[in-house]
Amino acid sequence: MLMFLVVMTAVLGALAAYVGVRLIPTGWSTTMRSWAWVAVAGLVLVQPLSFVIRFVLHKEAVGDLLSWCAYLAMGALVLLLAFTFLRDVGWLAGRLTRLLPAEPERRQALLDLTNLGVLALSTGTFGVGLVRALARPTVVDVTVPIAGLPQGLDGFVIAQISDIHIGPTLKRPFLETVVELVNELKADMVAITGDLVDGSVAELAHHTEVLGQVRARHGAWFVTGNHEYYSGAEEWVAEVRRLGLTVLIDEHRVIDHEGHAIVIGGVADYTAGGMVPAHKSDPHAAMRGAPEGAAFKLLLAHQPRSAFEAAKAGFQLQLSGHTHGGQVFPGNLLIHLVQPFAAGLHLHEGMHVYTNSGTGWWGPPLRTTRTPSEITRLTLRRA
Repeated sequence: MLMFLVVMTAVLGALAAYVGVRLIPTGWSTTMRSWAWVAVAGLVLVQPLSFVIRFVLHKEAVGDLLSWCAYLAMGALVLLLAFTFLRDVGWLAGRLTRLLPAEPERRQALLDLTNLGVLALSTGTFGVGLVRALARPTVVDVTVPIAGLPQGLDGFVIAQISDIHIGPTLKRPFLETVVELVNELKADMVAITGDLVDGSVAELAHHTEVLGQVRARHGAWFVTGNHEYYSGAEEWVAEVRRLGLTVLIDEHRVIDHEGHAIVIGGVADYTAGGMVPAHKSDPHAAMRGAPEGAAFKLLLAHQPRSAFEAAKAGFQLQLSGHTHGGQVFPGNLLIHLVQPFAAGLHLHEGMHVYTNSGTGWWGPPLRTTRTPSEITRLTLRRA
């Protein structure tokens, strides 16, 4: 833990130092520059402080407050870093192409002006992102065309929630709102595709117990996300089952809807096998033994990366989350480097993949990308 704190603080400190060096004007007085550096240092030091208070000293109330401060500071630092870097890339291009003013005074004046632009853009983006994150989740309607879908399954509705992240900054009231919105959809089934929590069962069971109030004709179904494995996956699997949800770990169930068999498969998180060997993520295992003549085959998988094997296994639709749609700029650009289907509906080798952009948030309570906090209502239609 000590090594983690040291490395985290050093990395954040280096990034913050870059921002400070580039944005704090050299023409300011020593006092003003000193206070500016105190503010920059505060963005960094609140991170290990909140970690120590919460996880070492176990002061939950103070830890939650500091977590809010730390995550907001993290969001501010990410935006400042991103916009400063983009400005500096533009500045370098201007120097290489000799578009910048030759006179030192004019060049410094332009630099000061762009510094103000970076601060204004970061502040505005932060404010908009905070408002969007704190808003109620949006119900996103998605139509999924399925070739050969029987008439009796045309109009079958799946409500999907994902990446709720109950923990330091999201508590029971938020989950109560989510459950209320989901129940209003009167879906045929509810799919919860991982990252329910950031914390232990002992710490969060009071907040997550409202999940047992989810109602749907064919019940609620759950698969683990990577954050369950950081929080005690086996304990959370037992707790979610206690609440009455069906948890699928590389397995499936068959339900009957209007006389038609539906295979509902689920896999553990894509990386789960490295933490709990018995939870090695395997779409083929989730399909094993399923009736070949089933009318529809659905897979719940936290990470979109499961889609490649899921398509080979014969599933027709995969529901995923994990990406948060990038959540905070420039995450919406970088997410494409590690995830093949970052948000929305995609088609891969005849199988549809839908990636929910996250019902809650992780880290900074910000939504600076186009994707909202979402509850998805997916309706199956005959293609």
